[in-house]
Amino acid sequence: VQLQASGGGLVQAGGSLRLSCAASGRTFSSYVMGWFRQAPGKEREFVLGISRSGGSTYYADSVKGRFTISRDNAKNTVYLQMNSLKPEDTAVYYCAAGARTLVGTMWTRRGLYDYWGQGTQVTVSS
Repeated sequence: VQLQASGGGLVQAGGSLRLSCAASGRTFSSYVMGWFRQAPGKEREFVLGISRSGGSTYYADSVKGRFTISRDNAKNTVYLQMNSLKPEDTAVYYCAAGARTLVGTMWTRRGLYDYWGQGTQVTVSS
């Protein structure tokens, strides 16, 4: 599976962005999907995850109520809708695909994902 993230950019605090991650191949629906982010000088951290069908999601506390993840299996694409952006959301955002079924805090473990996109920069100005 190859993943291509897009949609990043520069936005003012309080604004919104929608990231997309397009996957190649015909097996997209067999993968759980996650979004991670990495700010300068920090480790890559989990943001949100979504199950194969899209029926279950898992959120990091820092983005609950502001970010939403969704997927369209017909389009082989997962989305990250980011609202009420804050300067601390500034980071490179990565999408990831995993073949395992993830529950609870397993979603946050980078090593449980099998494929990664190249990342897209999100910068939030104050």
